[in-house]
Amino acid sequence: MQNLKDKVAVVFAASGEIAGAVARSFSQHGAKVYVTARNLDAVKALAREIKVIGGSAEAAKVDALNETEIDTFLKKVVADNGKLDVVFNGIAVEYNEMGGRPLTTVATFEQFMAPMEKICGSQFLTSRVAAEYMMQTQTEGTILLLTAALSRSKLPNMTGITAASAAIEGMTRVMATEWGAHGIKVMCICPGAIMETKRISGMDR
Repeated sequence: MQNLKDKVAVVFAASGEIAGAVARSFSQHGAKVYVTARNLDAVKALAREIKVIGGSAEAAKVDALNETEIDTFLKKVVADNGKLDVVFNGIAVEYNEMGGRPLTTVATFEQFMAPMEKICGSQFLTSRVAAEYMMQTQTEGTILLLTAALSRSKLPNMTGITAASAAIEGMTRVMATEWGAHGIKVMCICPGAIMETKRISGMDR
């Protein structure tokens, strides 16, 4: 099935397992896929894998928390293709990057805000910049955000990331309302824990 034939798709944070799977699926459905991450070697390997199975993929080093890098890269994609059809951001953050999983009573403000800045903030940046280019090229594209079922959970020691997950869902609704008038679809994917991923399988229990 080639229901994404001739579509141009960008996957941010594609070095992760979920984003990598999404990139492969986009390619299998006919899209020209750009895979990006801070780890260039990882996305180069992913691009090679996609090409081996007959897909079209290009890799680039982009920090999904750096607005300048995001804008520069998407500008090039649009210049090369005349449009931008699909954007997916699969960013995830290790617990140690967020200061661990402290009790709410002892978590610092910085520990609480880290997931908001790194996860929700990245989704905001990639979505906003992508929407601007879709509007400029009058492309009725699709922006896919990623959150987690933590947004509706009651797990202890997860205050910051739970709040960030819920914030992404709220942000998605606002973006969909604002950009729907331009024909842009904005959707939020909210999976439960995927036990096969390294992050979940390696989590302290």
